[in-house]
Amino acid sequence: MSLTDAIRSRRSVGRSEGEPSDDVIRALIDAAVWAPNHHLTEPWTFTILRRDARKKLGEFWARTRADQLGLQGAQRDGFMGGEAQKPMRSPVLIVVSSRTDDDPIVAAEDFAASAAAVQNLLLAAHERGLAAMWRTGEMAYDPAVKEHLALSPQDRIVAFVYLGERGTAAAKPVERKEPPIRWRD
Repeated sequence: MSLTDAIRSRRSVGRSEGEPSDDVIRALIDAAVWAPNHHLTEPWTFTILRRDARKKLGEFWARTRADQLGLQGAQRDGFMGGEAQKPMRSPVLIVVSSRTDDDPIVAAEDFAASAAAVQNLLLAAHERGLAAMWRTGEMAYDPAVKEHLALSPQDRIVAFVYLGERGTAAAKPVERKEPPIRWRD
């Protein structure tokens, strides 16, 4: 598959099964870290959540968010049940986080580099026929989640990459609009 074909055919697959091996996960991360990064800062961290770690994150997040929303009784129970299941949609979660520098320019460049690393990871997963999806949402921006994952308060979660050997639902077809291109001569 050519790189252009891989870029155009990769799709987000939100639910998957079949846990990729440690070697496969390492290979995906190896591809990720070849992303361009200004001054070779290598600002990323990859936190791998499998098995019980996904369940613990889900339960922690469900409790934390229910408390933040002040939910009680049956409403709380229903909400927590749904939220706790989110990390269980795939057998592996790769949490990609980026160090945040005090210099806002360096911080922006490091975040962009970490986002490029996520794209490399997704393309490498697609090349191997794996199911993957980049997610964020409220959980990615909550300081308590960073603490739960033993990340620094200054780190930013760039992505929760849901990963599995095969998708359990068909990926949706995607079309792109004509991009705005501005030529200047």
